[in-house]
Amino acid sequence: MAKLTVFFKNKAIHSSLFEHGIIHIGRDETNDLTIDSLAVAPAHAAIVIRDSEYIIKQLNDEFPLIINGKPVKACNLSNNDIISLGKHEIIFNTTEFVESSQAENLIDEDVKLLNREIDNEIHTPAANLQIMNGNNIGKILQLKKSMTRLGHNGSGVIAISRRKDGYFVSVLENSGTITVNNEPLNDKSLKLNTNDVLVVDNTSLQFFLN
Repeated sequence: MAKLTVFFKNKAIHSSLFEHGIIHIGRDETNDLTIDSLAVAPAHAAIVIRDSEYIIKQLNDEFPLIINGKPVKACNLSNNDIISLGKHEIIFNTTEFVESSQAENLIDEDVKLLNREIDNEIHTPAANLQIMNGNNIGKILQLKKSMTRLGHNGSGVIAISRRKDGYFVSVLENSGTITVNNEPLNDKSLKLNTNDVLVVDNTSLQFFLN
């Protein structure tokens, strides 16, 4: 599965998941991933998903395809590759998830025990957080356990609980400003939806389901 996150001026504006086939990228609305910019060709590029390979190809010679700062006609994509189309950037990820040191997973022993006891009883789809800013931008943290703690003491700590009816975030330590979609979380417990953006310790994290 491929996840493509579109950035404009270092701000994430859209993300999409693709499981198989050919992903068409361009300005025209008929594309699988549409980027509304005159710097992007109507049909700019295509990503071919073939087994465990992800091959991107340029479709228009008049509109360059830049991968990690270098122009290419075609190449294999790897996790966290940056696809530049005009002033837009797309960060590519596969399901080979990378845990980020910036979004440190602080799971206590009692939480680990709880995970072992109830993990088999929960059938909620797996979920993930993608880092949207800083040095680790684009990296993904997979939420595998029934409860995950994120953040640092003194800067704010949250807990994300995996329940039968979804994923819920709550504040454990509100030393800093903790928000969901720019709204303070405070003492509430909030159900997360795909593309919700959490900010903890000045780190932006986008939530999405597999």
